[in-house]
Amino acid sequence: MGFQQGLSGLNAASKSLDVIGNNISNANTVGFKQAQVQFADVYANSLSGGASSNTVGIGVKVSTIAQQFTQGNISSTNNPLDIAINGNGFFRMSKNGAITYTRNGQFQLDKSGAIVNASGQNLTGYLADVNGVLSTGSASPITINTADIAPAQTSKISGVMNLDSRENVPGTQIPVTVPPVVTPIAFSPTDPTSYNKSTSVTVFDSLGNSHVLQTYYVRINPVTTPPATAGTIEWNVFATIDGNRFDATGALTPTGTAASPIGKLAFNNLGKLTGAIPAYAATDPRALNMIVPVSSGAVTPINTTANIKFDYTNSTQFGSDFSVSSMKQDGFTSGKLSKFNTAKDGTIIGSYTNGQTKVLGQVVLASFTDPNGLQSLGDNQWAETSDSGQSLIGPPGSGNIGVLTSSATEDSNTDLTGELVSMITAQRVYQANAQTIKTQDQILQTIVNLR
Repeated sequence: MGFQQGLSGLNAASKSLDVIGNNISNANTVGFKQAQVQFADVYANSLSGGASSNTVGIGVKVSTIAQQFTQGNISSTNNPLDIAINGNGFFRMSKNGAITYTRNGQFQLDKSGAIVNASGQNLTGYLADVNGVLSTGSASPITINTADIAPAQTSKISGVMNLDSRENVPGTQIPVTVPPVVTPIAFSPTDPTSYNKSTSVTVFDSLGNSHVLQTYYVRINPVTTPPATAGTIEWNVFATIDGNRFDATGALTPTGTAASPIGKLAFNNLGKLTGAIPAYAATDPRALNMIVPVSSGAVTPINTTANIKFDYTNSTQFGSDFSVSSMKQDGFTSGKLSKFNTAKDGTIIGSYTNGQTKVLGQVVLASFTDPNGLQSLGDNQWAETSDSGQSLIGPPGSGNIGVLTSSATEDSNTDLTGELVSMITAQRVYQANAQTIKTQDQILQTIVNLR
């Protein structure tokens, strides 16, 4: 009789419909992975213990329900804490020491600054110290440090400029004979005829107060007729801080006292910078060592000094107009955390109101030898089992672990069209198995009615 086969077929078709229905119901669940029912036929053991070509199977059974860990579509969101995994891997979550894994990257900050999901589980990763240095020893719950970033005093200015080789010494009588006749003019920041060119940059003291550092460039060697083809051409560098003159020692120049240069730049006949005096270091002769008086925030406006490396590397002295290609400094004032985002490698980078950025932590991902061996816990969570193998933890992009996309989530990988077609097929299979039972019942009824 075929009742056993038909009954097992009904059970299998019913299980298939259950799985299909679950897939369809989670078509909008972030990070959901659709399941697939896999079947196996069933044979009765031969009483004789031998094989027979006439053995008839007694039905079907569900071999396994395998989840399909294929990639879901990536959708953009407006939440910077939403993170999507593109590739292999799982987010590693922790709650009271219990570790679970998920593909749902919908996160938010709790009141303590920890990154959590809707269930209150903490996202784990590598923590960063106050300087943004990651501690990659072990993964821990990530907490975003929302404290203000401390100010940093300017220690280096990188300037690239061109000083016009056609410019003469201020006050030089033209035309100039050989040897040149020079009538120099004493430098004064308020007298534009006493210097050739000037430029400025904003610097910061140790408390984050800003100051305007103005540098002035005065040619020392007169232009000769015809122009010199050999030798060194030098330029004096004068400076003011917030309009106050100072010398090479960092001392302010009293009113009525002649200004003295803070340094000197030297160029060869090819217009290349050959050195600066005083040099910042013997290994870097083109960097000028400036001792700049800056405010410490006390009552006296300017009362402390700071060594600032003024690096003129790549500056030139060509026969073209004075120009400043770049003027950058490394100091900044204090700043508040304004926003943060997650890079592809999981690094969480905070942006501050003072224009600075700092690493706040790094998200780690977990991978498994056999993801199908994971135990589904519901709520978009899986647990590690002996079948899945031990989790392998690492930053995104390492090994076979995927990368991250910030302000995005991974959609369910349910193929809605395919599931609807599978539902029709499963329904027909159910009807066919029901029909076999009906047919067997009719045959049995015929046998019972024999007289």
